[in-house]
Amino acid sequence: MIELDRIGKVCRGGKRALDGVSLTLGPGLLGLLGPNGAGKSSLLRILATVTRPSTGTLRYRGADAVASPDRLRRELGYLPQDFGVYPNLTAREFLAYLAAAKGLTARSARARTDELLELLNLTEAVRRPLRGYSGGMLRRVGIAQALLADPQVLVVDEPTAGLDPEERVRLRNLLSELAARRAVLLSTHIVSDVESTADTIAVLARGHLLRRGTPQQLTGELDGRVWELTVPAADVPAWQASWLVGRTARSDGGGVRLRLIAPAAGPGPAGAAPVRPDLEDVYLAAVHGGRPERDGPERQPSEREGAGRWR
Repeated sequence: MIELDRIGKVCRGGKRALDGVSLTLGPGLLGLLGPNGAGKSSLLRILATVTRPSTGTLRYRGADAVASPDRLRRELGYLPQDFGVYPNLTAREFLAYLAAAKGLTARSARARTDELLELLNLTEAVRRPLRGYSGGMLRRVGIAQALLADPQVLVVDEPTAGLDPEERVRLRNLLSELAARRAVLLSTHIVSDVESTADTIAVLARGHLLRRGTPQQLTGELDGRVWELTVPAADVPAWQASWLVGRTARSDGGGVRLRLIAPAAGPGPAGAAPVRPDLEDVYLAAVHGGRPERDGPERQPSEREGAGRWR
């Protein structure tokens, strides 16, 4: 449905936000993972036709969507990371205004607005001005506006920011359901937002696409490379200096349990036990030790806070 081919973006001052990124997006949910500053928002703005790429092509249904963006814009819902509202309007008034801007009739706009307010658990606050909404409630309003025209392509940038755990689960389930009949691109820096819902994962860092594939494919690449080991707390800095260290946890005996990711399969350190890789391991291995994918549009592919480095 959508093809980004060797997309590059150079910002003011010459900083390169994206460098040769190629992705295809079809029905299903693609989770785009990467740290802050990786280029995720730049890529989403290009996909949403908000900004133009410096190099490369964007095609939608086979047509050049940079030169002729109207069809993609009509069929796309977009929630940017920085989403603004009119603070004196209620949620119903705000959504009705945007529905009119999208060309919905008054009758269909009312029905769609009511449906989305119910879906996103906003009915109790529907008569309150938006200036009194919490950050999480405003994110839900942003998701509602992205869904107003029942888009074929849904692009959401950090949609769970400010949501409590129950709301995060509810939103992830909603996006998973929506992806059954449309293309959904979810950009985030939190692995748990996509690990149970994404059909495909892409890892972006420093403007490069580092990994792409199904969750099973990506975790399979780390078989034989992930270990757990308990060490004295005083030894943790030395392990972090020589290994890529993921999660750490205090053990009952007073030591620290480390999750270690090796650069290649092979024997682990003395006393370490092999463990099954997960998407957090994939993310850390890609960002701290991956190499960019460079050629061809048909490239296929996580994040949570982590520490450690290669040496």
